[in-house]
Amino acid sequence: MEKLTNKEEEIMRVLWELETAFVKDVLPNLKDQKLHYNTVSTIIRKLEEKGYVSHKAYGKTHQYFPKISKEMYRKQFMNMATKRFFDNSFKNVVSFFAKEEKISADELREILDIIEKKKK
Repeated sequence: MEKLTNKEEEIMRVLWELETAFVKDVLPNLKDQKLHYNTVSTIIRKLEEKGYVSHKAYGKTHQYFPKISKEMYRKQFMNMATKRFFDNSFKNVVSFFAKEEKISADELREILDIIEKKKK
């Protein structure tokens, strides 16, 4: 799976939320309200080329929908980040967030509970 730009990710988040959308439906859901219709249309077509999006044609109009689920993208993104920045160690990821105070002891206990339940 090819890495997405920030704008591509933002558009994918909108498509995941809306499930299907025409370009005109995507525009009001973007942070950058100054993006032109043609720019968003071009980005969506690039997402289609990368295999993230597909469309259903209605004459000259296209309704777009995600081909890749948010969960699948999240998994791929986390695996890539873990490999690149944390020596492929999820322990290093959790340790990083603990040191940065981005995760609490209670949250860590919840994670341990999830792991223990999965083992059973």
